[in-house]
Amino acid sequence: MSAALPTVPVLHSEWLKIRSLRGTFGALIAVFVATAGTQALASAAVGQAEAGALGEDPLLGAFYGINFGQIAAFTFGASALAAEFHNGALRTTLTSVPNRTRFYLSKIAMVGALAFLVGQVTGLLTFVLGQVFMGRYALSLGDPGALRAVFGSGVYLTLMALFAAGLTAVLRSAAIVLSVLIPFVVMAPFIIGQAAGGAAEFLPDQAGQLVLRLESTGRLGPWSGLGVLALWAAAALAAGWLAVRRRDA
Repeated sequence: MSAALPTVPVLHSEWLKIRSLRGTFGALIAVFVATAGTQALASAAVGQAEAGALGEDPLLGAFYGINFGQIAAFTFGASALAAEFHNGALRTTLTSVPNRTRFYLSKIAMVGALAFLVGQVTGLLTFVLGQVFMGRYALSLGDPGALRAVFGSGVYLTLMALFAAGLTAVLRSAAIVLSVLIPFVVMAPFIIGQAAGGAAEFLPDQAGQLVLRLESTGRLGPWSGLGVLALWAAAALAAGWLAVRRRDA
């Protein structure tokens, strides 16, 4: 109990940091705007044109906007950690919180909690707002897989934010992390998928987005795919923890 209590002020201070950094807080809000906004625009533009206008899988098409929202999630996770590595901020933080593990876990917990909260709201509103424009092709929350996809989309965005946060703790630069992750997510599935006979399904975005599909056709299912993404995020976070513990501030 005594060990847990001092963590509460650390969590509060991490919340204050995120809220006061306009770029970081703006990226968090952008997760919702980019995902739900893009989905609504896409559905309004082509949703009623014909069945399958947003893809062969109607459930995955209902979350088309997540392809843009995940970029904002990367930016949020990366910028939240990168702020500690500018202008001696980490030295100041460690003066207040000498225990590096406590500092790091508190930072990651706050990033994860905020991303999960925004992600769940985003998932629900993305689905609902998008289906408003789909007319007779609209899905409902009672359709097979819909609730799983709504919840899973929020988890997906959370894990993507944590993945970026862990890598930023290692590389100490949001710009470098984003310049690696964005092409990795956009291009790698096509390159690796063609060169390695379907290994692309184990990449973070490909595996994680299986939770948004009506049916899985590969070796992974909705939850096991999300589990693969969780392993990517956990590996990045573990590497980040080692970097924070071992490197000079």
